Amino acid sequence: MDEKYMKVALEEAKKAYSTYEVPVGAIIVHKNKIIGRGYNKRETLKDPTAHAEILAIKEASEYLGGWRLIDCTMYVTLEPCPMCAGAIVNSRIDKLIIGTRDLKMGCCGTVEDLTNHPKFNHRLEVIFGILEEECSNLMRDFFKELRNKK
Repeated sequence: MDEKYMKVALEEAKKAYSTYEVPVGAIIVHKNKIIGRGYNKRETLKDPTAHAEILAIKEASEYLGGWRLIDCTMYVTLEPCPMCAGAIVNSRIDKLIIGTRDLKMGCCGTVEDLTNHPKFNHRLEVIFGILEEECSNLMRDFFKELRNKK
C-alpha cells in the first residue's frame, strides 16, 4: 500500500514540476481514503508557506472538520522542512512516509528530528525510502533542468 500511495504523491510532485515549482508532492490518507493532496505552490501563490505538506494538511483538516488528523498517514516525496515537520507534529498525524531525504533542510531525522523530539507532546512513526529512487530522480532532474536554463 505504501508504494501505491507514494505513487499518488509523486503525481502531485509532477504537477509542481510542470509549473516550475520544486517538485514535492504530499497526500494524506485516512481509513484507506485520500483526504488531502498538495504540491508546492510557493512561486505560484507568492507564499512561503505554500508547501505541499501544508496544503495537504489544510485539505485534510477541512475534510475531517478539525485540526487533529488522528489515524492519518502522510506520504511525501521529500523529507519535510522545519515548518512542515512542525505542522505535521501539530496536526497529530500518526505516520509519515517519506520518499527521499533532504540533506539540507530535512527535519524528520536527517538534519534535525522534530517528528520525534523527546520534549514534544506528540511523536509519530517515520519511514524513509518508499520509491526513493523515483522521488530522488524527480528532484535531480528538476534542478538539472533549472541550472541548464540559467
